[in-house]
Amino acid sequence: MNRRHFLAAAVVALLSSVAFGQAPVRQPNILVNSYSSAHPGPRSTQPKTPVVYELRIYSIAPGKTEGLLNRFRNHTVALFKKHGIESVGYWMPLDTSDTRLHFLLRYPSREARESAWKAFMADPEWQAAAKASEANGPLLSKSPENFFLETTDFSPAIRKGNVSQGGVFELRIYTTPAGLLPNLDARFRDHTVALFKKHGMNNYGYWHRQSDQPGADVTLQYLLTHKSKAAAAESFGAFGKDPEWVAAKTASEQKAGGSLTVKDGVKSVYLVPTDFSPTK
Repeated sequence: MNRRHFLAAAVVALLSSVAFGQAPVRQPNILVNSYSSAHPGPRSTQPKTPVVYELRIYSIAPGKTEGLLNRFRNHTVALFKKHGIESVGYWMPLDTSDTRLHFLLRYPSREARESAWKAFMADPEWQAAAKASEANGPLLSKSPENFFLETTDFSPAIRKGNVSQGGVFELRIYTTPAGLLPNLDARFRDHTVALFKKHGMNNYGYWHRQSDQPGADVTLQYLLTHKSKAAAAESFGAFGKDPEWVAAKTASEQKAGGSLTVKDGVKSVYLVPTDFSPTK
């Protein structure tokens, strides 16, 4: 059979299989996969539930740092996993006088979060570990802080592993004047994120607080990684002098009618992963 007859027979077979409701046999190296990814089929009319992140900050009582870290290391992290609470990262401040454990968790939804924490708190193993660890007093000096977050549309995918390559993380929290969070987002989306990368700062993740959280309409928070705190200072120095940044900052503030952050509205803390962190 020559090539022309072979191709004609193949077309007839394909049309016959479709006519009788049979699925055609897919051949490798054709455009079926490209079509499938571009046309994923009918979409649900239900709104997509965003993945939820939770940033928790624990202020450790004096002398209790190792006690709290041991509880996480030996019990909490494994029990989180048992109950469907995904650990993204755990960090302590680079400044050892600041004894606040920062950690980031992830859930499929807020409903899943509530269900998972209810099961975690009721777990006899957790109750026993908490009681034993606090035999000589509470491990925290005050109630934990926590915020529910969603990634922004300009955030990279959140990664695990040694993403800082032995360096440091930096948590930065920006507060805008009322109504100007979209302006700040636009500046990050169109300029800042790329300029950070240009000047050696690695973008780890960007988040907004969920709508029911305090400061949701005026807060952007994000994590960068640097080789060191000194390297971060050098990078920010070069970034601040970059003509592209100067032009973007000037144009964005002219459009907004002023600064995109309130007075003292930029907070920063340098963090290092704990030995049990997935970002270690």
